[in-house]
Amino acid sequence: QVQLVESGGGLVQPGGSLRLSCAASGFTLDYYAIGWFRPAPGKEREGVSCISSSDGSTYYADSVKGRFTISRDNAKNTVYLQMNSLKPEDTAVYYCAAGPHCGYEYDYWGQGTQVTVSS
Repeated sequence: QVQLVESGGGLVQPGGSLRLSCAASGFTLDYYAIGWFRPAPGKEREGVSCISSSDGSTYYADSVKGRFTISRDNAKNTVYLQMNSLKPEDTAVYYCAAGPHCGYEYDYWGQGTQVTVSS
């Protein structure tokens, strides 16, 4: 069964950190670009970050650049999103997705993990 499962969300104070994980089962993440998304006002969702499968290139939304870092551990079939200096406006359900290339249609989606930034 093909599945993506996010974990690592929770409640954190402004300025704090969280690391989200996106673990795959039923397929190998090595061959896929992995993106992280969250809902955004006026849009279905906002692309937060993406890591390519070919050369490991990474992409970030301007709103998270310098604070979030995406990485992949192919041996663990997992992609991570390290989130530092969190702000209340980062509060959202975060989803990961797998597809052939960053910025294209994604084939598989996880169920999401809640991140709440609040004092």
